[in-house]
Amino acid sequence: MAPDSTGLVTLSEQECLRLLRTHPVAVGRLGVTDTDGHPIIIPANYRLDGDTVVVRTATGSVLAERAGGHKVAFEVDEIDPAWQEGWSVLIQGTAVRVSDEDELARLRRLPLHPWAPGERPVYLQIVPSVVTGRRIT
Repeated sequence: MAPDSTGLVTLSEQECLRLLRTHPVAVGRLGVTDTDGHPIIIPANYRLDGDTVVVRTATGSVLAERAGGHKVAFEVDEIDPAWQEGWSVLIQGTAVRVSDEDELARLRRLPLHPWAPGERPVYLQIVPSVVTGRRIT
C-alpha cells in the first residue's frame, strides 16, 4: 500500500496480527482504567493465541483487578530510529480473566514468560473488537 497524505500506511487486520505474532520482543502496553476511572498504561509480555492476546499478571495486581471483563487497549510498536521507520498496532477489546482449568492448562503451554520478577499465575485474554495499525516508511 502507498502512504496516505500524512506519510503513514494503514495496515490490514491480518497484517497487524502477523506483526504481533512475529514480533521478537513480545512486549506491549496494556491500557486500563484504575478504580477512580483514570487511564493507566502497564507494560506486559504477551503472546498471540489465534487472534487473542494473552498476558500473565500477579494475583491482586491492577491488571488482575481492573482488566478482567473491562474494556482495554493493547499496543505494540517497533521503531527504527536510525531509519525513522516503524509500525504501531492497537487492539481495542475486552480483557477476560481465564478461570477454566482446561483452558488454563492449554495457555500455560504458550511460550509466555514475564520479565518482571515474582509469580504471574493470572492469565488474561484480550478479545479484540477493533484491530488497527499503521506503518511509517
